[in-house]
Amino acid sequence: MSTSPVVEAARRRTFAIISHPDAGKTTLTENLLLAGGAIRAAGAVRARGENRRTRSDWMKIERERGISVSASVMTFDHDGLMFNLLDTPGHEDFSEDTYRTLTAADAAVMVLDAAKGIEPQTLKLFEVCRLRDIPIVTFINKMDREAQDPFALLDEIGSKLALDPAPLFWPAGSGGRFKGMLDLRTQKFQPYAKRGAEPDDGHPAAVAFGGNAVDRFLDPDERAELEEASMLVTEASKPFDPQAFLEGHMTPVFFGSALRHFGVDELLAGLGAYAPPPKAVAAAKSGEPTHVVPGDPEVTGFVFKVQANMDPNHR
Repeated sequence: MSTSPVVEAARRRTFAIISHPDAGKTTLTENLLLAGGAIRAAGAVRARGENRRTRSDWMKIERERGISVSASVMTFDHDGLMFNLLDTPGHEDFSEDTYRTLTAADAAVMVLDAAKGIEPQTLKLFEVCRLRDIPIVTFINKMDREAQDPFALLDEIGSKLALDPAPLFWPAGSGGRFKGMLDLRTQKFQPYAKRGAEPDDGHPAAVAFGGNAVDRFLDPDERAELEEASMLVTEASKPFDPQAFLEGHMTPVFFGSALRHFGVDELLAGLGAYAPPPKAVAAAKSGEPTHVVPGDPEVTGFVFKVQANMDPNHR
């Protein structure tokens, strides 16, 4: 059964992932593909053997050096939506490819290393997004390692990026003390499985923070500390406003560990709920200014990248 172009366009979510090198961008890409059901096992950039075979880093130099050199596009259906994921190079030597790719994105996920915060290349790429009016979703990665204070990270986002950070989750500790995160909207606690478990085992199911079940994962002091922190952040932060996000004034903040596939499902759900579908784009037709609107009967495409003399499978 055919679907109208208007309906089909409305279910598209095209987003790029931007970050400083080694913040975990490509690992997050792999785990988003896993969360979306596009692959069965996520590769890891720093892993060995088959586990290192990431889908986005397909060039020989990328596999040898563990970095993204060329932008790549991956498409998958999930929860009734079609996601177009644009993985971009983080290293500044290949940033021109990233700038081109961002012309095709409707939203961006900014990945921050929880221990390092906003780094120089992240700041440069954010400015490109701002020039193009691309709304930003923030994912604070590597919470399973020692991290900065979450309040300090939010302050840095507000001061350096002039964005209002709106955390949708709040972490319980970091590094060896990382126990999971609290959904500030539903007051459910998502426990984190310690590093001894295999990633395929997954993480325990979320439990009500106000119930007794959470005592299996948090001791009384940790529970009281998380309760106090969640109250403080709720009072200090502006509530998440989807319209302010789309206008580029606010960024929803997610926490997790891409390597351990923690917080990735929540991030994907957030992208589906808040990232915008394709919008009308200014163009010229027969020399006259016009707009190309999603759902137009005429086929229109924007070519943002051309590859030559490479593997034909990637053309």
